[in-house]
Amino acid sequence: MDWQFGAICALFLYSVAITILHVRRSRRFAYRASQFKRRRHVSTTVAKNDDETHFHTAADEAQRLTQTFQKFIPKQFVEHMSNSDVDALGLGYAAENDVAIMFCDIRGFTGFSERITPQELMNFLNSYFTRMNDPIHQNHGFIDKFMGDAIMALFDHREGSSQQKAMDAVNAALDLRKALTIYNGHRKNSNYEPINMGIGIHFGPVIMGTVGSEDRMDTTVIGDSVNIASRLEALTPKYEADIIVSAQVLQTIGSGFPIKTRLLDWVRVKGRKAPIEIYEVLSHLSESEQEKKLAVQTKIAAGIACRINKQWDEAISFFETAVAMSPNDSLAHHHIDVCRIYRSVDFKEDWDGALVY
Repeated sequence: MDWQFGAICALFLYSVAITILHVRRSRRFAYRASQFKRRRHVSTTVAKNDDETHFHTAADEAQRLTQTFQKFIPKQFVEHMSNSDVDALGLGYAAENDVAIMFCDIRGFTGFSERITPQELMNFLNSYFTRMNDPIHQNHGFIDKFMGDAIMALFDHREGSSQQKAMDAVNAALDLRKALTIYNGHRKNSNYEPINMGIGIHFGPVIMGTVGSEDRMDTTVIGDSVNIASRLEALTPKYEADIIVSAQVLQTIGSGFPIKTRLLDWVRVKGRKAPIEIYEVLSHLSESEQEKKLAVQTKIAAGIACRINKQWDEAISFFETAVAMSPNDSLAHHHIDVCRIYRSVDFKEDWDGALVY
């Protein structure tokens, strides 16, 4: 998918250049016509109308091209770059900003795609992406990339605070779950199997810029925050959670936001040294499901604290109590399995209790 996105970016830059040439050519044409008019002191209504028509046609063409290529290059991305000097918008341009990053991925997509034809797969993806687009845009976000069946979105409320950006991302995730429920209803009516997806969200600094070579550039968003958001999405099937957010997201939002969550674990994701707390968002679930998950929250948190201190028996005791309270909650079973495996491992003295993924 990266080479396709790069090709689109190259096409966008080429088309912008063509558009500028069209507009400049039209302006030169109008200027020369006016000079000719002054020298000859003659003018006709027909010539004047022709000049205006030609200029307006070029302007309309430029507007259409801009609207078309905004579908390939996010408008918000261009707005970041538009604040810089035009001469600086070359290879290696970079701007840092704090944003909320979301990754959304269809679960079991590989097996699903093998059961349908290529044309059916493309029809499905376009249908799915169309429905997932609005919840993101309506919450002040924009889709940076489509990667196979995955979506990478950024929430950068230009006039908003960090809190608003994080809130936008969580609201978008909740709306995505609603959109998925409606979509699965349509699929059921057409005798298609339902699909599920996992969502990971993190808040932090990213670098938005251009990479590549002098004759071929690509726009990109990179940074530790992007890696974390991607890794959190990858953990959703392991913890059987629909939406996983980092502690940074909840800290940025603050306590006043009406969102229900529970602590999942203390983990270290691949490519990062410092561990992070991860939480499951529950607000989209039914009241009964929320109550069941929240009922064991204190036991789960206490068990994780004991595991961090290598108090294996105490940790397992807390998790077993959670199982007794909610037998179908997979989270407690997961932690019991981890403790039974880890208690036989010879950890270093400075082990911080984080699970490594």
